[in-house]
Amino acid sequence: MRTTGPIDFGEIFDRIPSPYMLVDRDLRYVAANAAYLATVQRRWDELEGRNVFDAFPSEGDTRAQLEASLAHARDRGEVTELPLIHYAIERPPHLGGGAEERIWSATHTPIPDETGATRYILQHTQDVTAIQRLKEAAFGSRSATMLGDEVLRRAETVQSQSRQLRNLFMQAPSFMAVLHGPDHVFDLVNNAYAQLIGLREVAGLPVRTALPEVVEQGFIDLLDRVLTTREAFVGRRVKVALQRNAHSALEERYLDFVYQPIIEADGKASGVFVEGVDMTDQVQADERQRLLLDELNHRVKNTLATVQAIAQQTLRGATTPETFAAAFEARLLALSQTHNALTDSQWAGAGLRQLLIQELGPYGPERIVMDGPDVHLPARVALSLGMVFHELATNAAKYGSLSNAGRLALAWSVRDDERLVFEWRELDGPPARQPTRRGFGSRLIERSITGELRGVIVADYSPAGLFVRFDVPLARDFG
Repeated sequence: MRTTGPIDFGEIFDRIPSPYMLVDRDLRYVAANAAYLATVQRRWDELEGRNVFDAFPSEGDTRAQLEASLAHARDRGEVTELPLIHYAIERPPHLGGGAEERIWSATHTPIPDETGATRYILQHTQDVTAIQRLKEAAFGSRSATMLGDEVLRRAETVQSQSRQLRNLFMQAPSFMAVLHGPDHVFDLVNNAYAQLIGLREVAGLPVRTALPEVVEQGFIDLLDRVLTTREAFVGRRVKVALQRNAHSALEERYLDFVYQPIIEADGKASGVFVEGVDMTDQVQADERQRLLLDELNHRVKNTLATVQAIAQQTLRGATTPETFAAAFEARLLALSQTHNALTDSQWAGAGLRQLLIQELGPYGPERIVMDGPDVHLPARVALSLGMVFHELATNAAKYGSLSNAGRLALAWSVRDDERLVFEWRELDGPPARQPTRRGFGSRLIERSITGELRGVIVADYSPAGLFVRFDVPLARDFG
């Protein structure tokens, strides 16, 4: 990696806004940055050279979890994670003393020596006890502990471990970069930062040259402001478009990051330290959850309206309470079966063939001939067609080809304009007769096809048997 001058990795380590500490193979403290000391409310002279479990005693499952994670990183040379661990720590006397229950999230990264054996273990830890307050504050307190004489004193203490600290910097799970001068020239980037920008060679280049796509997005102006005001900037889920692969389109990412001014002894800012986390997966997951909740609310309302309509129409056509109960139960069961198919796919839709087999399976597969490609139905289409197929099957079982030894021939295709064309043909059954009145089944089929799905349907009641043909759009965006 190219650099423009000597880099003090000890000072970089101490300026990292996230809490980090380093222990040796015997789990004795070797280094801790200012953010870590502020988080655990200790001075460095209280931790230096002490075993982790002597400094912060614990017993039972809590200690076993932490000890196992550290041992795994040390003995196997693999990064280990503790997403959540309850670990009480002793409050300092000046804060009232006593044990305080806290919840942490930690990552342990082995740092190897020349032989490949683990020499140190780097812990990146976060106190997540008050996660909601941390979200609201958007990490606002993290940058306040980066400066001062204590920071410089500890930086001198770990200066002799420059090589190990460089490895620590490069392997840190959060992305980091060191920029210097008014043009924000890259002095150093770690592995995570390199991954974020598509492994581009940026050392020695100004930001506007190395990452030209960020210029119009306001990040250069933001770096200028941090350098001029000497005040840190904390970004929360900031959207940035990056070209992560050569000649590819820009890709949107969402970042939590800190622009921390690097203050020299004369009080002037000589550069900017960048540190952050790619939150894109979390942002997308939150958005999916929001959309799913909105869709669930919409579906619940539609389902309740459907049940209400089924009840009203079934009641009008029923001659006795027993007739109503049987018909109403059968229709609710058909609706429930379609819901089950959609639930299995997490409401991503259902297969057309799956719905047909589900509805017609009880009549015997040897009597059903299906001819058509595998078609995936969006959830709303699947719900409506599930009810349509139930009504057609019920009618065939009462009056049509399924009432004797007849057969069903089902065929479908998808046109270029993404419309499903479906044909229901009853064979070898009684002659089909035009109904003298429109019952609920007929009205439900018509309402489902023409009303809910905005499709077209025709029915032919011929002596050879009932023939029904409909086509509906498969698009997800109809009203």
